[in-house]
Amino acid sequence: MPKIIINNKEIEFEEGMTVLQACELAGEEIPRFCYHERLSIAGNCRMCLVEMEKSPKPIASCAMPATEGMKIKTNTSLVDKARKGVMEFLLANHPLDCPVCDQGGECDLQDQSLFYGLDSSRYTESKRQVDEKYMGPLIKTQMTRCIHCTRCIRFATEVAGIPELGATGRGEDMEITTYLEKSMESELSANVIDLCPVGALTSKPYAFEARPWELKKTETIDVMDAVGSNIRVDSYGWEVKRVLPRINEDINEEWISDKTRYSCDGLLKQRLDTPLIRENGKLQKTSWDIALKLLIKKINLFKPDQIAGMVGDLADLEMIYSFKSFFNNILRSENLECRNDRIYINPKERMNYIFNSKINGIEESDLILLVGTNPRLEATILNARIRKAYVKNQIKIYSIGDPGDLTYPCEYLGSSTSIIKEILSGSNKISEKIKKSKKPIIILGESSLYGEKGKYIFESLKSFLEENNFLKEDWNALNVLSQQASRVGAIDLEAYSISEENNFKFFDKLHNNEFKFIYLLGQDNINFEKNDKFIVYQGSHGDKGAEIADIILPGAAYTEKDGLFINLEGKLQRAYKASYPPGDAREDWVIFKDLSNIMNKKSEYNNIQKLKELIKKSVNLKINKNNIKTNKVDFVEENILIKPMDYYYTNPISRASKVMSECRQISKKFLFTGVEKAS
Repeated sequence: MPKIIINNKEIEFEEGMTVLQACELAGEEIPRFCYHERLSIAGNCRMCLVEMEKSPKPIASCAMPATEGMKIKTNTSLVDKARKGVMEFLLANHPLDCPVCDQGGECDLQDQSLFYGLDSSRYTESKRQVDEKYMGPLIKTQMTRCIHCTRCIRFATEVAGIPELGATGRGEDMEITTYLEKSMESELSANVIDLCPVGALTSKPYAFEARPWELKKTETIDVMDAVGSNIRVDSYGWEVKRVLPRINEDINEEWISDKTRYSCDGLLKQRLDTPLIRENGKLQKTSWDIALKLLIKKINLFKPDQIAGMVGDLADLEMIYSFKSFFNNILRSENLECRNDRIYINPKERMNYIFNSKINGIEESDLILLVGTNPRLEATILNARIRKAYVKNQIKIYSIGDPGDLTYPCEYLGSSTSIIKEILSGSNKISEKIKKSKKPIIILGESSLYGEKGKYIFESLKSFLEENNFLKEDWNALNVLSQQASRVGAIDLEAYSISEENNFKFFDKLHNNEFKFIYLLGQDNINFEKNDKFIVYQGSHGDKGAEIADIILPGAAYTEKDGLFINLEGKLQRAYKASYPPGDAREDWVIFKDLSNIMNKKSEYNNIQKLKELIKKSVNLKINKNNIKTNKVDFVEENILIKPMDYYYTNPISRASKVMSECRQISKKFLFTGVEKAS
């Protein structure tokens, strides 16, 4: 490896590194504003100046490639004077807003001016004023503070893939803008707030809410989709004030979607905080004792095969396991389901329902085939990885089913299942390309697995990959893109009702009115006729499930309890309690334990530790049970139509959010005016 001398220390570095990266290897701290390791190099701010031997003036270390034998010094008087001069330039037009700026306390400009700046300025001219820019309901602008680092522009163009930010003018007249002053369209837009090193771009919903040092910070997991992004929840008392990303290179890097970041105000609204019973058509408040006794009384009126339970999209493993245990061991019912609709699943092997290539494995791929999925809306962070792979490796991306406007070029092959038949027979051009590729990825969305065609699409593509040796341990090209945070965990814990002959046995019984008692565990996305059914809803929000319920039991939201989640790639992650349930609401596993005690039936667990042990045992059994089996199925002629998705209203928390409602209204306005017609 080549070597570089930094402050008289010899350091080995990798070919292609910059001087700044080499200095970091040596443990030297280099100040910077424009440089970011995930963005292209701009070299705008000049804050990273260092001294190089034989150079007449300091060099910008972020833009200078490191070479063999280079001698660098980072702490000389020349470097110190240069950095002080740069800082003086940066502060020449920066307003003294620190006491009222939301960036205060976590501002790079504040921190670096303290360590590298002067205590006075030689500038006496009036500071320039820049008009504020409208960027939508999420981003608050104060562009007078902008130091033109262009991080936001580079992020929008390179990572988000929607070049909606840019610079107009030159020198003192330069301004960062969206050109037409419209709302940003990207589902990743608010990451520019984290990137902004000053207070030019801040969070509009969080404006003037709290200071960073007042907040309790909890590292946890996101549940707005199945990706399982790592997040930090900042709370003040009971109230969740904001959600920020945590770095996890394998999953979300350091980005999160706008829905993940801003749905948190929905945790405060439309909350269920006391048990409710429907009397004479109206819901009345009651006590836990009365509600649970009435529930047990109603359960005793029905036979086990008339009782059904449905698991919601945001359920953690503790909820699912305790629910299944209650149904199987106490009620003696097997009618459990975690799906919202007739989506085909094959739970015999774990590879059949997870994202086997892994999220970070997308970057290694050389061909991607999307089947019935729009990853931009269904898994925004995963879509950003696909774009990264395209930018980095210029890979070819194909789609069966029209995904609309993605953030990268995608060749549309058509929507008929006959295309899959052609791929299997080798008569389609894609067939040969898949066979020749080293690491292909086939991503099956829920739209492709819906209904009778689902079995044909899944089983035939799996057989094709098996025949061509793409289901290996080191590279498995078969990937199912789940949309719900609870889906993979629920299948691992066997919360489904299927038979060899009928994958949709539960839904057939439901629509044939065979169930007389239905227990909805946070399930708000199922549509069925209530008729004479008795409905129990247990969850955190007064949403669609609560509207039709006869008994409502208030549960805890994902930020109000410790919980285990399994993301779409099968990774077990722990979420931590950041707040606490409002009013009389209880954690869901406690409710099932209380029900078992009142019924004088012995539960499998008495405390959370025992419950977690049982969960991990069940999940490990599923992980270790993996023998490749392929089934031959008959061809089904049908179109693969990607279901429209109400992106900002996918679950009860986002539907309760005022911010998501504003985003949805703007999104619909774009759709109406034709600005976003393609998506």
